[in-house]
Amino acid sequence: MKAVGLTRYLPIDDPDSLLDLNVPTPGEPTGSDLRVRVHAVSVNPVDAKQRAPRAQEEPAPRILGYDAAGVVEAVGPEVTAFAPGDEVYYAGDVTRPGCNAQWQWVDERLVGRKPATLDFADAAALPLTALTAWELLFQRMPLQFDDRRHAGQVMLIIGGAGGVGSIAIQLARHAGFTVVATASREASVQWCRQMGAAHVIDHRQALPAQLQALGISQVHAALNLADTDQYWDVLGELLAPQGHVGLVVEPRGALKIGDPYKAKCIGIHWEFMFARAKFRTADMIEQHRILSRVASLVDAGALRSTRSAHLGTINAAHLRQAHRELESGRVIGKLVLSGWD
Repeated sequence: MKAVGLTRYLPIDDPDSLLDLNVPTPGEPTGSDLRVRVHAVSVNPVDAKQRAPRAQEEPAPRILGYDAAGVVEAVGPEVTAFAPGDEVYYAGDVTRPGCNAQWQWVDERLVGRKPATLDFADAAALPLTALTAWELLFQRMPLQFDDRRHAGQVMLIIGGAGGVGSIAIQLARHAGFTVVATASREASVQWCRQMGAAHVIDHRQALPAQLQALGISQVHAALNLADTDQYWDVLGELLAPQGHVGLVVEPRGALKIGDPYKAKCIGIHWEFMFARAKFRTADMIEQHRILSRVASLVDAGALRSTRSAHLGTINAAHLRQAHRELESGRVIGKLVLSGWD
């Protein structure tokens, strides 16, 4: 089968950083695995991080890719939720070969049925970021999607125009929060507003003054999706007593966990979307349930795809372009590819 992968970890401008490959097609799935024919993929910062230059060489090609939509072609003997012909979408497992290949094995507990109202490309934009945002908001943080007690409360989302931020804005707004997102360019500001942010402020400028200008003296919850270290102190200042902060980016140094975080009893919540698959947790099936719920919300018109650009077919040149754009730090929403040459 065709695939895109690597054997060495190189800068993205090196043509050997991602290679067009022919590799063995996965055979019949076992256990709870599905064999999925991949129709579309999306890229995420984790792809660039996994590919980042380092002194290591793989004895066999490594295939990345952690957002896919496709069709189930075969099922393992323990599969109960899917059958051949089902259209699905998923993020998968960072410890196994990724989706930048024509066929992939993936555990059914990590898979959801594709939203019926979306094509494969639009669906492929959603899984990793939807899972990250949902798990962080409604499973790590003590918030409820269907509980209107959040009405009138303010959530600050730093990095609102990125992939996770684009979904988190929508989910937080539906949960009743007044969402204040951050963005620094006109295009990203407009994107955040399209996603449902009530206000957009500039993360390159002082956040407290901008919130004060909106009549907001404190926020009840915050997601820092950009830089844990840079915004740590200011979020401690802005968060209300007994507020909550959600984090996805590992800090570069030691964080000051004392006051005001301790004095205010601020809850600190980490999210790593691959934790369930990586550690084979007993509740892996939660990702199937979340993706199923997200699909129903999309089909009901309550959530929208966050695809911002389609970069063409799935090949090494187009994936290098996607990685290059991701590493620029200027991507809005999600970049997708679909079909094979």
